[in-house]
Amino acid sequence: MIKLNDYLYSGDTVLKILQRYTKDLKQSSKETHNQIDLVHCNFLLQITELLQHNEFLTSQSQRIREFYKYMANEYPFLAFSFKGRIKSLIRAEAKFNGYIVEYIYEYYIKHGYYPSLPELKSYLNCFRDLIAYRIVISLPKCHLKEGEICADEEKKYLYDVANQLLGFMEERGFTAEIASFKGENKSPLLRESISPYYRDYVVNPESSGYRSLHITFYDNIARCYVEVQLRTKEMDDFAEIGPANHLGYEKRQESERAKRDAIPKGENIYFDDAYERGIMLQLLELSKLDVNMFSAVNNSLINDGCGLYRGRLILPYEHLSRFQNDLVD
Repeated sequence: MIKLNDYLYSGDTVLKILQRYTKDLKQSSKETHNQIDLVHCNFLLQITELLQHNEFLTSQSQRIREFYKYMANEYPFLAFSFKGRIKSLIRAEAKFNGYIVEYIYEYYIKHGYYPSLPELKSYLNCFRDLIAYRIVISLPKCHLKEGEICADEEKKYLYDVANQLLGFMEERGFTAEIASFKGENKSPLLRESISPYYRDYVVNPESSGYRSLHITFYDNIARCYVEVQLRTKEMDDFAEIGPANHLGYEKRQESERAKRDAIPKGENIYFDDAYERGIMLQLLELSKLDVNMFSAVNNSLINDGCGLYRGRLILPYEHLSRFQNDLVD
């Protein structure tokens, strides 16, 4: 079976790894008549094109920057950051295979049989976050009034920003996509006309405790999808350096083993391939990889300069509260 792990030790650049992996996977898919591997190849080509031909990111980031300037004017007392990234190769590969495993497992548990090939192919057309932007806000405590709780006030501003974002973006060539979301609870802070476009993990947190607002736009100028995540700093810290991050590895392994036990090996080739690729990625020893501009002491101490692991940063903006140094009367 063709898998990404076999291409990470030869000293190639990320682009060469993508090209070699895609070429070999495509050849294998023709020999085995595996149509999901062909879908996989098309997914990898999207990443390759983003890394090769990213002039459109200049236009896109400039339009995103307009909202940054709008926020600096509307909320001068807030500190906030805007960041953008192209999803890294390892994370993209893990997510693609994870989607296959999750979909087949849940379908089988619900129906007692496996999804058809057209159903699986249709499901794998759901990737919208190869390019993603994140807005993180923080209210300096010196701006709190007596009796106010910082987390509550930040949440109010977070939803206010979310309410403003959709219309602002659509005036600049983006079209919001209706969200497919299982969460049932809705925040009264999110306008009713806006709510269908957001996946609200703030009032519907994930089992790990992860909270955020997610919205997907189609960029009609660049002709690609982008995801925008909105968080308070507390939510961002929890996701990046807190329990939502540190519990991930063991919980993920435990969950994957349960799925493997439910679906015996040999019953579904698409599940088997995706499961093995996903497990192999979890077992990667990053310090042994030989990829240009990448080095790691271990799986925690990493210097990723090429979008191999963490993601290629394309938009860093940070705004500090204009009044955070004011003297308190």
